[in-house]
Formats: sequence, structure tokens, C-alpha cells
Amino acid sequence: MTLTELPQLLRPRALEPGDLVVIAALSGPLHSRYAPDLQQAAAELEGMGFRVRLAPLLEAGQHRWWSAARPDEMAEEFNGLLRDPEVRAIVAHDGGQTVFGYLDLIDFDAVRADPKPILGFSDISLLHLVLYARTGLVGFHADLATPGLGGHWQRASAARREELGKLYATLLTGTEPIGVLPAGPSWECWRAGRAEGPLVGGVINRIALAQATPFALPLECFDGAVLFWEEAGGQASYVWNYLQVLRHSGILDRIAGMVVGVPEAIDGLDSPDGSPTLSEIVLDVLGDRDIPVLGNVEFGHAGPNLPMPVGIRVALDAQQRTLSLLEPAVRPLTRDSTHATQAAVTRKRAAH
Repeated sequence: MTLTELPQLLRPRALEPGDLVVIAALSGPLHSRYAPDLQQAAAELEGMGFRVRLAPLLEAGQHRWWSAARPDEMAEEFNGLLRDPEVRAIVAHDGGQTVFGYLDLIDFDAVRADPKPILGFSDISLLHLVLYARTGLVGFHADLATPGLGGHWQRASAARREELGKLYATLLTGTEPIGVLPAGPSWECWRAGRAEGPLVGGVINRIALAQATPFALPLECFDGAVLFWEEAGGQASYVWNYLQVLRHSGILDRIAGMVVGVPEAIDGLDSPDGSPTLSEIVLDVLGDRDIPVLGNVEFGHAGPNLPMPVGIRVALDAQQRTLSLLEPAVRPLTRDSTHATQAAVTRKRAAH
């Protein structure tokens, strides 16, 4: 496959009640004090109708430096989950600083053979981008288990938790487009206009850094895309520089629209000393590129996440402050695929 021969969109099959969802350490470790939050996350997934299992490396207190384990150990466990026919979805326990260490160890053929929803954001957004570019897999840029389902969700109102629970369950099981995502009061039109295209994005530093590796996304991935991004920590000047990287690389010349998440703990925004707002930084780098920009949308580190499925076609109307998912993120469950999965599970259990 050449850089211009992009893979076709690869949708996982829809989940069914009782399907097995595994929470795994795909980057950072589980600190012992957050073990109750992980259990709460498992309860949220069970409430959606799924069986939940914790992967072995997700042992409270286990770690290597800033990671849950060595990159090769994490890749081995991740690949095992990808190959296991009983596992129907994988939820990252947390983000962190490790995915770059095992990109070259991922079994991409296993992804193609049995695509599964992989949920998470932050460092996990790098997985979504690379798997999308290499295999066409739809990436589920959505809340992490421990800080999200077991953390931010628990501090949200009951109505918001119920709304998110239904939205996530529908995203994983429904084979019809979700349509308009529920807008919040924070949403702002930073540049008016409309656009339709595939949703591509993640943490902006991961988007920029990925382009310096052999796993860089072909620029064709961004043709007509709606780019979504967010950032947490660091300086406002870092965000400006990451956007400049996207400008120099040609990404900003190819996209049809932009959606920006709520910033989290970024120093140098809206300060009394005349520091810029995030919208001013974005528009400064965009220059005269006349594309719609919708800002302060609820995805990323600032709180409970609206799901942003990578690769799915969306409609953006910045002035009306709407973002609509025009396609389902999963494909219908067929009898053949059910029989094939059941047979593979039976063989696996017999082998043990």
C-alpha cells in the first residue's frame, strides 16, 4: 500500500448485550488510590449491558517508570486482546506517555482480521490515528475508564450520566447514525461555516509528534476532514507551535473544518497580562483559511467526553453550533460473523 492508497474504513461489528469488554493498561499504570474508580468504571460498562474483565497488567500499584509495564509487555497483552475472539471491545484504563514505545510492535493484521472498538483518549488518541491510517479502523475517541467513567462521570449530574451512558451504548451497539450530538452551553462559533467530512484528530501534541515518525498519517487522511483536537497542560505558546506544525505540514490546507475541545490547565490563556484566548491562537494560525471552527466542545481532559469516532463522516455547522455523526461507528452483526466468533471462542476454550 502506497501513502496515497488509504485503507477503506474498517468498522468493528456491533456489540451485543453480554459481550466481553476488557479494560486494559495501554499506557499509564493504575495507582492504588484510584482502584475504586476503576471498579466504578467497570460498573458503568456493566450497566450498559456488557461483561467486563480487567487485563492482567492492570494490577494496582504495578508500574515501570511512568508506564504500566515495559512497552514490549504492553504490546504483547494488547495484541493478545486483539487476537482473542471473545474480547469484543477494549477500553483503556488511562492515558499516559507510552504508546509511542510500542507502535512498531502492534499486530495490524489482527486488527484487520477482527476489528474491535478501542476506547480512550489522551495518549490513546495516538493509537486511534495510527490504526486508522494503517488499517482504516474507526477509533473511539471517548472517555478513559478510571479518570473518565469512574471519575468525571461520577461527578456529573445524574441526567448527564444517563445521557452519556445511552450515547456510548448506542455508539457501540447501534447500526444507525446517531445524528446531532448533544450540544453544551460552552460551545462557541469561532469561525462560521459548514463542512462535511471524516472526523480525524486527538490530542494536538500527539497529532504533531506522530508526523515525525514512520507512523505519520499520510496527508491524504486529512483531505476534506473535520479536524478535532484538544490539549491539556503546558503553555499557550506550545499550542500555537503545534498548530504551526500542522500548518507547515500541509494539514491545515487540506481540512474542511475544525472542532476544538475545552482546554485544560494550559498556562498563558486569558491572562490579565494580555495573553491570547484559545480562539485567538487558532484564528491567528489559520490566517485566511476560510473554514468553520467550533470551539470549547466537551471532549478531552476537561471533563466527561462526548465520543468523537475517528473516521466517521460528520456534519459541522459552526454558526448553529451543531456537530452531527452521519454514519454509524459499528457495522451490523451478521449471522456468519456471530457463528465465526462463537466457533473461535469455543476453540479457544477447548485449547485451555
